[in-house]
Amino acid sequence: MVGCEQAEIVRPAYAVEYDYANPTQLYPWLETKVCRNLFHAGQINGTSGYEEAAAQGLLAGINAALRVQAKPPFTLRRDQAYIGVLIDDLVTKGALEPYRMFTSRAEYRLLLRQDNADLRLSEFAHGLGLLSAPNLRVFETKRQAIQNELARLEMTFHGSVSAAQILRRPEIGYKDLPDPDLSLSPEVIQQVEIALKYEGYIERQHSEVERFKTLEDKQIPEWLDYKEVPSLRTEARLKLQKIRPHTLGQASRISGVSPADISLVMIWMKRGPAKPPGE
Repeated sequence: MVGCEQAEIVRPAYAVEYDYANPTQLYPWLETKVCRNLFHAGQINGTSGYEEAAAQGLLAGINAALRVQAKPPFTLRRDQAYIGVLIDDLVTKGALEPYRMFTSRAEYRLLLRQDNADLRLSEFAHGLGLLSAPNLRVFETKRQAIQNELARLEMTFHGSVSAAQILRRPEIGYKDLPDPDLSLSPEVIQQVEIALKYEGYIERQHSEVERFKTLEDKQIPEWLDYKEVPSLRTEARLKLQKIRPHTLGQASRISGVSPADISLVMIWMKRGPAKPPGE
């Protein structure tokens, strides 16, 4: 090494090694399945990086506070926030190596944009006590301004073409319109342009979200014993038994669990818990 030819090593450097708890042992609200009221967050869950740790710490802290108040847990879906993608990946798939959050991991990344974070999360934050009433009013004013301007552009015509149709053209910006409202803030104008120019793609992703929500909203009851579900493939049975997914949507994302396996679980759920002998 240039400059260190005469250096004498007194003590070798060391490699930092972290132990971790398998994140599949966690509920989606980051409470451990084996110990009630114990929440895990950060590198102990198999992640690497400050952002991942901060995201988990936020959600774990929220849910610890909710537990003290005897309120139901709070989770975010994969279509609502990157935190939702991060935690769902951890508790569903585990982490064989340090997990980093990449945008490519999110199937709904067109909805999870930096510019619309306030539109996605402000109401959640206010409901949890993390966003003050004055700040919520600022957000609501912005959202209303976006909706009002979108409605105005749809109803304003220049010949046989609406202003909204003109703005959908890729070469046209908001200020190129015949009648732009220059009193609007740059943030509102940006959201109006995005909403119209990417309308088809955004609607398609919303349709996909609605389709998958039918599985996301169906919780798997605690009484369900995968060993009792007939015709379930061995791989699926073992993984479902190990991970104990919270919803059918989470179960469908486990590697090795097929749509046919999910159908069998749904059928078993409809049958209800087994009755004790003699009943």
